[in-house]
Amino acid sequence: MSPPAVLRRGRLALLLALLAGCASPSDGGASAAAAAAPPATPGELEEVVVPDVPSGLPRVPDDSLSPPAGEKSVEDVAGYAEDAAREREVLDDYGYRFGWERYWGSGSGPLTTVFTHQFETPDGAAAFTGDVAAHDADVYGGLLQEDPPGLPDGCWLLQLADGAPAAGVASPAAFAWCARGVFSVAVTAVAGSVESATEEVRAVVAAQLHRLPPS
Repeated sequence: MSPPAVLRRGRLALLLALLAGCASPSDGGASAAAAAAPPATPGELEEVVVPDVPSGLPRVPDDSLSPPAGEKSVEDVAGYAEDAAREREVLDDYGYRFGWERYWGSGSGPLTTVFTHQFETPDGAAAFTGDVAAHDADVYGGLLQEDPPGLPDGCWLLQLADGAPAAGVASPAAFAWCARGVFSVAVTAVAGSVESATEEVRAVVAAQLHRLPPS
């Protein structure tokens, strides 16, 4: 099974550039209680995605980004790849159902992103998580850590003290990927220091995993 291309080179750089031109975003809204069972629809998944982040960054409207954030189908995620048809086959192999993206930030400053994916089985979610982490570490460089301190088991962490200028990330950044039951969670933070980015990532991961229903 070849690794997915969910976060192709330039995706994060594009988001940073788009944020510089965004209109004033809305606030995070009220928290929603986690459901007792895995979501049956993307709309139900939205209800368990974190509504805000510890850094206090403003929410970015979904439709102000290109492609838009928010609900993601197999077709949407496959569209990030150069070979969308092949990517669709790979996602089907993982048992991908649907996902939800959310972003916080303004201008060209700090940025936090959350992408929560749902799969048919825990094995599919775990395989996807590890493969995406390895793929993105190859794209952005740096040392990928499995089960790092400060994150639960089943997580991966990538820290970039100097960003990844060749991939369009000029500021310090941290990435985390975590598998939990039928879910895969990806969190990215770009901040003034790698310590601040890592602190944000750890806090958002903890909040997002806490909101997920049992599976």
